[in-house]
Amino acid sequence: MTLRIAIVGGGIGGLAAALFLRRAGLDATVYEQAPALREVGAGIVVPPNMVRPLMALGLAHELQDFAVRLEAAWEFRRWADGRVLSVQPMGAACERLYGAHCYVAHRADLLAMLQRALPAQQLRLDHRCVAVTQTGDGAHLVFSHQDDERSEVACDVVIGADGIHSVIREAIAPAADVRFSGLCAYRCLVPADEAPQMALRPVQTLWLGPEQHFVHYPISGGRWVNIVAIVPAGDWRTESWTADGRVADLSAAFIGWDGRLQQLIASATETKRWALYDRSPLERWSTGRISLLGDAAHAMLPFFAQGAAQSIEDAAVLADCLRGADRDTVAPALQHYERIRAPRASEVQLMSRGREIRNHLPDGPEQHQRDSELASGDPLRQSAWLYGHDPALPKEPPK
Repeated sequence: MTLRIAIVGGGIGGLAAALFLRRAGLDATVYEQAPALREVGAGIVVPPNMVRPLMALGLAHELQDFAVRLEAAWEFRRWADGRVLSVQPMGAACERLYGAHCYVAHRADLLAMLQRALPAQQLRLDHRCVAVTQTGDGAHLVFSHQDDERSEVACDVVIGADGIHSVIREAIAPAADVRFSGLCAYRCLVPADEAPQMALRPVQTLWLGPEQHFVHYPISGGRWVNIVAIVPAGDWRTESWTADGRVADLSAAFIGWDGRLQQLIASATETKRWALYDRSPLERWSTGRISLLGDAAHAMLPFFAQGAAQSIEDAAVLADCLRGADRDTVAPALQHYERIRAPRASEVQLMSRGREIRNHLPDGPEQHQRDSELASGDPLRQSAWLYGHDPALPKEPPK
């Protein structure tokens, strides 16, 4: 009998999981709490280890319709005068090393691409998961709806792709070890025709300065410039991508920085602001018929720009592990998925820690040493552990 698979969460990871399961001959239904599918946030890096799985789904060619292919990435600049500390050409070198290009895109465009590829009957909107239970024979989900009604779903497999504040995670894993980083992030978009010319280049630029840093790159075919600014949080503690911030506060944080960067900020009309919390790897992702994927399993600080890519890797491996499973072998298949993915995702999660310390050094000898190391480095090759990873499974099935 065909497995009944329920994916809770209709973000990038949840939709990708449904698509990879479909490719493996398995149908999954995605349950999303929002009444309309939309992605909060703005820009996202689509690195080679995310592009290759999209190739496997037959979707990577669509990136050219809305994404910007980077000609250079990790262009580090000094905060006060914009002096280039280091820059890594991408393009042909990236494709030669990792079999794919590196892009930047609007999250909404990427989500829409995944949604178009998924049959409409496999996505159920206005389904907020409020409870999950399981027995030896199956799992049971309870959903609430905007009209205050409730509904129930029986299934054989539950995948929690419901983000940082996952309801599914609470049911299967000990509470995550959460540490406030002391930082917050501003995120906003600026129309290309109002941005300085240097911000329109197909380049991911990072300005490094004392206690904070600033990232920008073009998205949506070059029509917008995406901004992410990491600054001391003060008393801000709200961990939400939808919380409104004030452009005036963002602008004040970068007084004295290069004039082009200040011009870019001045062109913004609104911003979101969220507090950055660090989480330790979970003790487990799976129990019985329930498992986790994406931020629900391994929420990480954003300094390697790998959150979405890791969720896509999760999706590809999950589908391979469930291929050929039946109701009696679901649990070992999910354990096999966890054994493969948890070490890799945990490594990225832990490597993202401390990056802000190096980025935020005060002017002085340590900063000069860092800048010298950046100038002599080769970040594209140094990213091989990220970009070159192949999530393909061994041929032997789990025992």
